[in-house]
Amino acid sequence: MTTSSNQSWQPVIASSLVMSLALLGDALLYAVLPLHAAAFGISLAWVGILLSANRIVRVFAYGAIARLGHQFGQRRACIAAAVGAIVSTGMYGLVSGEVWLLAARVLWGLSYATLLLATLAYAVTDRGTVGARVGWSRAIQRAGPIAALIGGAWLTASVGPRDIFVWLAVLTILAVPFAWSLPRKTVVDEGPRSTRSLARPSRVDLIFVLQGAGVDGVFAISITLLLAESMSLEAALALGGTMLALRHIGEAVASPIFGTIADRFGARPVFALSLGMTTLGFVGVAMDYTIAGAIVLLIFRGALAVLGPAVIVQSADESAPVMGDLANMQAWRDLGAAIGPVVTGFALAVVSPQWLHGCTALLLLLSMFAWMSVRR
Repeated sequence: MTTSSNQSWQPVIASSLVMSLALLGDALLYAVLPLHAAAFGISLAWVGILLSANRIVRVFAYGAIARLGHQFGQRRACIAAAVGAIVSTGMYGLVSGEVWLLAARVLWGLSYATLLLATLAYAVTDRGTVGARVGWSRAIQRAGPIAALIGGAWLTASVGPRDIFVWLAVLTILAVPFAWSLPRKTVVDEGPRSTRSLARPSRVDLIFVLQGAGVDGVFAISITLLLAESMSLEAALALGGTMLALRHIGEAVASPIFGTIADRFGARPVFALSLGMTTLGFVGVAMDYTIAGAIVLLIFRGALAVLGPAVIVQSADESAPVMGDLANMQAWRDLGAAIGPVVTGFALAVVSPQWLHGCTALLLLLSMFAWMSVRR
């Protein structure tokens, strides 16, 4: 690898390490908060609100953050976001009550959106290898959540559900040197201009809102219920938790592999294949092949995480700015992930989890055909 190549990869790796460390507190909060709501001074009703608040904030913040990142540079954005991650993670352990925890989640939502767009901005500077760069970036980012879910969940029993976040905040401080190491003169010359907005989603945007609602809503909410139909509740909880952890592992493994394939053969056909396999995973769960369907779904969901940005970049003209379109895609993905759990919760009172997975598969299939019917 040449010196020039090493230098072009350094911001991708450094910004991804910042994100990986920043995600420690957020990843563990999803496991800890539902079980220890009283320790945080909130009711169970507020658990869902707090866990969704960061996504709702991001939906409306991506556009403004993309413009600010372009104006002030990705290095400054990453440093500010790293500090925001430290503060928000520390607040989970130091403050109590709905208002303060909501403020922490809003701060985290803004920090996450900033880091996500920064990592994408560094990755797309070399459009010839955008798939591999985004793929390895995603893989590095998943290391933090995987470590938090495995080690953090175990340590919580020893240090307590609040103090663990203080320790994670101290660990997150390591993100600041990585952010500081980013180039002072940004390597990103992309403007945030976009041909679409939240009011005019593209067909790729619609795919991602459905994928977000399906994976983070229908699947994540109902997987334990499905498993409990054929095993004890304790076993269903353990296996369901493992399946949810596979979201991070699947993305870490699939992203660099499918990203590299997309660079070689084009992102569009690989995206279509992965979307089809994700749909097949939902069909498998709907037909009571729960474990097999879940594994297929989660592996190819991880592939879509890198292939979506690759499709947008490869579809654009060589000199056309793409950060605005990438920001919109992420906004729609987060919108689906935010409304999915709410819709699923109400729907499960009326229909079965299998029926919901079947409907999700049908909607994804229709969205895929709609996307494939046009070239861009």
